[in-house]
Amino acid sequence: MTLEPEYRNLMPGRQLIGGEWREASDSRRLDVSDPATDAVFASVPDGTAADARTAVDAAHAAFPAWRAVPAKQRAQILKRWNDLVIAHQEDLGRLISREQGKPLAEGRGEVAYAASYIEWFAEEATRANGDIIPAPVPGRRMFALKEPVGVIAAITPWNFPAAMIARKIAPALAAGCTVVCKPAEDTPLTSLALVALAEEAGVPPGVLNIVTASRERTPEVVDAWLDDARVRKVTFTGSTPVGKHLARRSADTLKKLSLELGGNAPFIVFDDADVDAAVEGLMAAKFRNGGQTCVSPNRVFVQARVHDAFVDKLAARVGALEVGPATEPGSQIGPMINARAVEKIERHVRDAVARGARIVVGGERLRSARCDGPNYYAPTVLVNADATMACSCEETFGPVVPVTRFESEAEVIAAANDTPFGLAAYFYSRDVRRIWRVADALESGIVGINEGALAAEAAPFGGVKESGYGREGSVHGLDDYMHTKYVCQGQLAGPV
Repeated sequence: MTLEPEYRNLMPGRQLIGGEWREASDSRRLDVSDPATDAVFASVPDGTAADARTAVDAAHAAFPAWRAVPAKQRAQILKRWNDLVIAHQEDLGRLISREQGKPLAEGRGEVAYAASYIEWFAEEATRANGDIIPAPVPGRRMFALKEPVGVIAAITPWNFPAAMIARKIAPALAAGCTVVCKPAEDTPLTSLALVALAEEAGVPPGVLNIVTASRERTPEVVDAWLDDARVRKVTFTGSTPVGKHLARRSADTLKKLSLELGGNAPFIVFDDADVDAAVEGLMAAKFRNGGQTCVSPNRVFVQARVHDAFVDKLAARVGALEVGPATEPGSQIGPMINARAVEKIERHVRDAVARGARIVVGGERLRSARCDGPNYYAPTVLVNADATMACSCEETFGPVVPVTRFESEAEVIAAANDTPFGLAAYFYSRDVRRIWRVADALESGIVGINEGALAAEAAPFGGVKESGYGREGSVHGLDDYMHTKYVCQGQLAGPV
């Protein structure tokens, strides 16, 4: 099976600034590797601070005209973009799988997921209504109007290179904002492809700009946007330390921020749960993208009475997962994104075993004729996990399930909340009273009850505590790209 896209326009190989596809200002290039083999198969411009500033110039210049475009017309452009994304689903899926490593079925699925956000926000563009406020005195009219924030800087991660950029750019364009964006250095090709399709759909020059940059040059690109008062909002998905840096630096110009940061999701199985359903829910939540998702369950708590049965069923399912490259049709778990990711997984597993955990299945790197590359790690189940282990304190971001036995509801709620993070949480129970107690008690922006697949374009996505603030998706996601302007008109009382 080949992962080469048939539609070559999806690989422009340059960055888009002011409606012009161009090289970096110093012509330097950034190699893009296939995580399945670590082989370089493409390159993109390695953008500079000068490129970043030029992109803001273009976005700032384009903003007055774009905000004046009627919402219905902006919606029509977004719908054409959605149609093009769906039309090129196969090619885009291949591109995702090639540069990110996820199985091709997941690559195709991510394209559909990305398109769902474009379609949703196209429709919401025409519904960004304000309010008429009842006046407290005669002769006055009071309004709350919705207006676009201005130039938006979007910084996206590597784990969902299509979905994350669509989830940020679509609401920005729907609101009437203009955009400068920087995709992750590991996965720039998918983002460039989506931007190329947006241009083809009719997004005007300067409204959407993309700067690609290496890990080395990313700070200078982002800092140029942080320093520029014309950039009025930053939206970022990534690590909490970087999010805190962005928050500190944004304070100088009081930019609006949306931060979707790290997680440490608990997954709780109570003894009244449907154990088979809980196993299926965990498989869906944990092993999507090989565990490389921000809402992936990182700590699994199972009540004592069902612990052993749950672990047995889970180990059987995990041990049967097919690991391999996206070019193999049967692959269910692909390679990790890079060597740093595999090293972190290895460190977490070694630390857990040293502190008393036991490996039930997996627990090692894989290298074989099928997994012919350095970035494969076997799906793993650990038991006897506890709060002292690195895998309980840090996001593993890989296919590792540490299981902890617990006795009481109060005990597990305390353990689940004993983390600075609060992005997602999951639990399984058939007791209606317990369901509402636990849902209320969990300190998390997202809660899954008897459900492992949570994300949807119509639902607000985001966290609390050090998992960030702001929401993506839903009507709340559109509001994050808008200001509320209060307008008060007086002296309207006429003669009686």
